[in-house]
Amino acid sequence: MIRVLLWAATLIFVIAVYSGYRFLEPIRSEMLNMSDDYVEISQGETFTSLCTKWQSQQVLKSCLPYKLYSKLYPNKFTLKAGVYNLQGLSVLSAIERLHNGDKADFTFTIIEGDTYNTVLKNLKKSAFLVFDIVEGDGSNFKQYDNHHPEGWLYPDTYHYEGGTRASALIARSHQKMKRVLADTWAKRSDNLPLKNKYEALILASIIEKESGEEAERDIISSVFHNRLNKGMRLQTDPTVIYGLGERFKGDITRSHLKEYTPYNTYRIERFPPTPIAMPSHDALLAAVQPAQTNYFYFVSKGNGAHHFSQSLKEHNRAVRKYILNQ
Repeated sequence: MIRVLLWAATLIFVIAVYSGYRFLEPIRSEMLNMSDDYVEISQGETFTSLCTKWQSQQVLKSCLPYKLYSKLYPNKFTLKAGVYNLQGLSVLSAIERLHNGDKADFTFTIIEGDTYNTVLKNLKKSAFLVFDIVEGDGSNFKQYDNHHPEGWLYPDTYHYEGGTRASALIARSHQKMKRVLADTWAKRSDNLPLKNKYEALILASIIEKESGEEAERDIISSVFHNRLNKGMRLQTDPTVIYGLGERFKGDITRSHLKEYTPYNTYRIERFPPTPIAMPSHDALLAAVQPAQTNYFYFVSKGNGAHHFSQSLKEHNRAVRKYILNQ
């Protein structure tokens, strides 16, 4: 009798295991039929509501086997809020990713020479980023020691999760720029004609916009330092362009050079009131460690490089050669 009961129990166990295997086999291999690259899970969303939505969207065939499976392992079917990339996953692998909180990684890049307005436009276009910056609100500038944020964001690639606030990315970039600026200012050469590190930031932004070749940055910096030491104006075109704003259509005219704006360094002494772009680390370093030269002028050769001159006469010859093609 005992032997019969043992055989019966064994048979029941085998049947249960086999039935469980036959039940789980289809859902182990079923792939998600996702039309979108990403799925966003809201706070408090349950697997039941998500699965019902997926079934209605024909992302999976039926919720029933998964709902039954979730009754056996309820702890595996709790979901963490966030944005996820579920492309190429089976349904069960997707559920595991949602349960573990393995969220999608997004990136936002600030490019050397970008202006603050360009950064804001790119932030608005960034995927799953909450744009919470009030444009034109002076209160936004308090974190920049009441300076305009131009120049205060460090060019780099920043990683973020879906739902991150744009202001949080801006804050991270600003803190990094503050650290890098403080570090480069501490490494400055002796006897520079710069009053403080903010002037170094302004000069670095000008160098960034003027330099087509990295190797020339410290030489371009030397031109501006030589001019400052002589009491000459900086006379740099990128500041004129920045001052014109949206009025600039691609060509600088004589009237542009003569027009007074706070940024026109052909008309003002020393520096404009703010930087004109986001400078790179190399531009910051060039601003505080200029090359030792006797150059006071430079003109673009049209290939990214520049011709440097010590005298106005030599500079005018270079302008005729490279700009006027005479």
